[in-house]
Amino acid sequence: MKLSPGEQHMRKSILSLLVVGLVAFVTGCGPKAFVKGEYDDVEAANNLNDQWSETDMQKVVADLVAGMTGHSSIANARKPPIVMVTKLQNKTSEHIDTQSIMDMVRVELSRGGRVAFVDKEAREDVAEEYNYQNSGMVSEETKKGPGGQTGADFIINGRIDSIVQEVGKNKSVYYKVTLNLTNLKSNIVVWSDYKQLRKKFRKRSVGL
Repeated sequence: MKLSPGEQHMRKSILSLLVVGLVAFVTGCGPKAFVKGEYDDVEAANNLNDQWSETDMQKVVADLVAGMTGHSSIANARKPPIVMVTKLQNKTSEHIDTQSIMDMVRVELSRGGRVAFVDKEAREDVAEEYNYQNSGMVSEETKKGPGGQTGADFIINGRIDSIVQEVGKNKSVYYKVTLNLTNLKSNIVVWSDYKQLRKKFRKRSVGL
């Protein structure tokens, strides 16, 4: 059936509107770019997703460091014990920056002035600097060399574990972070404690 000019024009208009609407829908459903940001309070709780967050790290480190510094090995020491912070084993299914956790442990411990530290990570750099200083380029009065370092009294290490449970739209994520303070002379663990966290999430339905 042949359409009149008016009907043809109306059909073209409807098709154009449908195309514009479809393009807008597809564009709206596509990936979004974050184009504007602002500073946020780093102390505010962050539960944007179901992964380990900086809020979890802050809570865990604060409690564990408080417990450690209250132990007699540190609290009753005549002079600040020398401590080496080593590794935190990651036994979770997530990629967690465990070095960042242990860095925070070291910083929080150092703030109280209750302990002093030797830096395991800097050993290679220190050995390289010894070689340079003993190459003849540095004066005898100021050069350093092997044999003068201070040995650690204690080592701090630990592990992080997690349990994830999902039932229907509900999800529970449990974390346990354990730290140990080991006497290097006796190899006795003089202090050990853990901090637990459990977070609950509910899956939101996503429709077209």
